Amino acid sequence: MTAFLFQKAWQFVIAFFAITVITFGIMHLAPGEPTDIQTEMNPRVSAQAREHLRRLYGLDQPLYIQYERWLKRFLTLDLGTAFDGQPVTEKIVERIPITAVIELLSLGLILVVAVPIGVLSAIKQHSWFDKVTTLAVFIGFATPSFWLALLLMILFGVHLGWLPISGYQSLDARGLSFGGRLLDWGRHLILPVFISAFGGIAGFSRYIRSKMLEVVRQDYIRTARAKGLKETTVIFKHALRNALIPIITLLGLSIPGLVEGGVIFETIFSIPGMGQLFYQSVVARDYPVVMGMTVIASILTLFGNFVADLAYALVDPKVRLGKEAR
Repeated sequence: MTAFLFQKAWQFVIAFFAITVITFGIMHLAPGEPTDIQTEMNPRVSAQAREHLRRLYGLDQPLYIQYERWLKRFLTLDLGTAFDGQPVTEKIVERIPITAVIELLSLGLILVVAVPIGVLSAIKQHSWFDKVTTLAVFIGFATPSFWLALLLMILFGVHLGWLPISGYQSLDARGLSFGGRLLDWGRHLILPVFISAFGGIAGFSRYIRSKMLEVVRQDYIRTARAKGLKETTVIFKHALRNALIPIITLLGLSIPGLVEGGVIFETIFSIPGMGQLFYQSVVARDYPVVMGMTVIASILTLFGNFVADLAYALVDPKVRLGKEAR
């Protein structure tokens, strides 16, 4: 087990530095610089002032020196300073809570809806329920989230007036009671959470259906039925428990969503979360913020994979003893 953990930790480190190098290079290969965005619309800015800004941001140095400086700061847990003068860590920390709430709620909605749909589609294969959910899943995969968000905003926000269409709280939320604020937040988050979970429900339900169909054909399921166990016991105690094991990987890969957020729906709904910050930083060529968010998302992605591999190793000894078994 120690050798397994050491191997995974070493892969974690190599993959992380490879991601940072690639991301850093791609950002600087994109046309335009922060100084261009800040000065090109101002005819009074001279070439000397523009060059001064480049030196201030360190953009006059070779790319490898810029990366070396960034890496040294990162190793001291310093993500640097954004081009607007605010520390990157502060910009990210103040955006995390709202994004984390939306992503956790959407993940919970995905599991609550997708697991029953996947299980029922598997045990009622080729029934009308299976056909209807299959059609709904294909529609879900084919529907662009930004288009669905705009349609729901027009329907529930403009025509019916039931739900707000921007922000995560009303302007007068501070004057409301605690229960009133919760209700206000709930009304604001209904559409963003649904849009965030919409595609995931389709994917998870099909994945669970596939795994359930694979599990219910196993010999131990036939043996359980032959012993006279109730069908509900066979499905939910034996089949579902084993079918949900691969979900560990999908849940592990869902961890980065807590930081990345939904760039599309946070921008559409004007929610000041991580997705909106990432979009604004890319547009403004704010390299320190983009690198900071990419690094955190990369760490969470790799950590999610590591946790999934560790969980598999604990559940199935053949995973951690794969080399010896071969």
